[in-house]
Amino acid sequence: MTGSRRVHPLVHPLAPLGVDEIAACIELVRKTKNIHERCRFPIVELREPVKAAVEAFERGGECPRRATVVMVDKDTAETFEGLANLTTGSFDTWKRLPFDKPPYGQAPIMVAEFDAAVEVVTNDPKWREAVKRRGLTDADFEHIQVDPWSFGFWDNDPKYTGKRLLRGVAFYKDKKEDNAYSHPIEGLVAIIDLIENKVIELIDDGRNIPVPKQKHNYDTPSLGKPRPGLKPLHITQPEGVSFEVDGWQVKWQGWEFKVGFTPREGLVLHQIGIRDKGALRPVIHRASVTDMAVPYSDHNVNHYWKCALDGSEYGLGRLANCLELGCDCLGAIRYFDVPAVDDFGKPFVMKNALCLHEEDYGTLWKHYEWRTGVFEMRRSRRLVISFFATVGNYDYGFYWHFYLDGSIQFEAKLTGIVQTAALGDGSAMPKGAGRITEHLYGPSHQHFFGARLHMNVDGGGNSVVEVNYQQTPKAENNKYGTLFGTVATKFERELEACREANGASGRFWKVINPSKKSIAGNPTGYKLVVEHTPTMLALADSTHAKRVGFATKHLWVTPFDEDEMSCAGTYTNQHMGDGVHKWVEKNRSIDNTDVVLWHTFGHTHTCKPEDFPVMPIEYIGFWIKPNNFFDANFAMDLPSGKDLESVSLKGKGGACCGADGMPSQAPSQLTGALMAATVGLSAAYSYFMGNSTT
Repeated sequence: MTGSRRVHPLVHPLAPLGVDEIAACIELVRKTKNIHERCRFPIVELREPVKAAVEAFERGGECPRRATVVMVDKDTAETFEGLANLTTGSFDTWKRLPFDKPPYGQAPIMVAEFDAAVEVVTNDPKWREAVKRRGLTDADFEHIQVDPWSFGFWDNDPKYTGKRLLRGVAFYKDKKEDNAYSHPIEGLVAIIDLIENKVIELIDDGRNIPVPKQKHNYDTPSLGKPRPGLKPLHITQPEGVSFEVDGWQVKWQGWEFKVGFTPREGLVLHQIGIRDKGALRPVIHRASVTDMAVPYSDHNVNHYWKCALDGSEYGLGRLANCLELGCDCLGAIRYFDVPAVDDFGKPFVMKNALCLHEEDYGTLWKHYEWRTGVFEMRRSRRLVISFFATVGNYDYGFYWHFYLDGSIQFEAKLTGIVQTAALGDGSAMPKGAGRITEHLYGPSHQHFFGARLHMNVDGGGNSVVEVNYQQTPKAENNKYGTLFGTVATKFERELEACREANGASGRFWKVINPSKKSIAGNPTGYKLVVEHTPTMLALADSTHAKRVGFATKHLWVTPFDEDEMSCAGTYTNQHMGDGVHKWVEKNRSIDNTDVVLWHTFGHTHTCKPEDFPVMPIEYIGFWIKPNNFFDANFAMDLPSGKDLESVSLKGKGGACCGADGMPSQAPSQLTGALMAATVGLSAAYSYFMGNSTT
């Protein structure tokens, strides 16, 4: 061992770093590298071993515990990346990242830099004079809020090369609790050098639009008396929960997976599988949303450059909320605390960062056979694991749902406050923007999420098939014109699999294991079912499209590569652009191999009055559903029964769900009449057959 104490790997290789392991990484840097008090640590995270190494560990082999450490020297503007080996107590690699050369880049923005940027901007004399020209006074400066934004990448101007930069846009509020987004300071952007701690450029459009004064607050005291009549609704599980948690391992109704967490992605799920006839069948090796991007559509100086990559530039995991019992999560809740590190290298624990619970989800399957009176139904339930991140004005929820029938759903929840812009008296609305109040509009924008699904259907060796529905021509034995069918196309190489959704053909993509067969004789598989939403609307030669190329298609497929872990690339801050849209140009084979699906999904947002002052949730996501994976409906063995805590406001209910072992009463007068008619028809049929001579 060199340089530091050894941390013995007593945990599973995919478990997040513990507080002691994070401390060991920082100690190793301090003892072996020439660092000082102005060195900062935006990333200390587990370097996940590849699938083969994990499987070898689970068979009794060894798997070194490693961590990626990123350090920014705030004196020299240099950034270093090291691979710390916690098994040996040494660095396997340590290198300076060449951010002063194309394609450039920077480490993620740190929380401490947010605070520093605010102080730098508000103390800049030229910025203060520009604010006064918009109607504010010296007494108002203590009430100004500065939002730090990632710089992006524009035109490779030499004055920006190699510098660590932020942009600052400002808002005003009378008091601390006010909604500052009601009062944007329009047409003024400060560019901040985070190493020199100064404003190096001030962009002022000269219009001097007055700051809107009307308040639109959302804190409880400002909202006044709440609406009446909404009664409490409680969720209880008197016999306890149905899931089991052992460290980072979760088991529920056949499902098994391991929980992970990274500063960039937040929640990560590992080794997702489901027990079928006693055997654990793999489905996905690793699942996460690796990044998200929010490109704006507006030519004004406060907005034209905005295209935040919230995962890689800020860190969705670093900005995770501490979830509140009874508010964010209802019912019987299991929280996960997550070890983390602050910008100064001090380990800490993010309390209640992840929430695990069960939810009722209505009817799962049901049939009433009116001929016999047999009525059977089972209720659906889902296991939910989630977290919320607040990135500036927006709040994002990330929810993974596991269902009793073997389906998986991911759902993103978008809320928070829209970016606002001020309208001067008589000012024309920018093209495509949406007015939200008399003096405010919201620039149109898109939210893109980049999911990475490292598939492992029935143990690897997977292929990807595109399926489209189509009409059958009359010449193909379709004399009545009613036939339709599907066309399945298997992707052989990467460039064939750069695809967009198609609602007209009901397009979906299926991941199959060609070496395993279902009861129907088809390869076992799971299908990806997506929403048919717009892809990147910025032009292909725009900076937005170059830096967020993953958003130009709904689907990409690559063979696994341990260096290709995030859809937009690794160091996207001030980077020219990288990611899956460039990796596929290698056109590697993706047939019967270790495949990764990259799915882009998102919401295109034209703002409206109903989005303000806080936007109601917008939902977007995708499903992963079994397709020839099981021999039958996987949820047929669910217990029957009824919820005895439910009450009828009309009168006592009858038996249902096969709860008493007998057919229930007819669900309606119509089906009761049909039953009577069936009995009569049966009697007539018996009489006829008994007297027939044929």
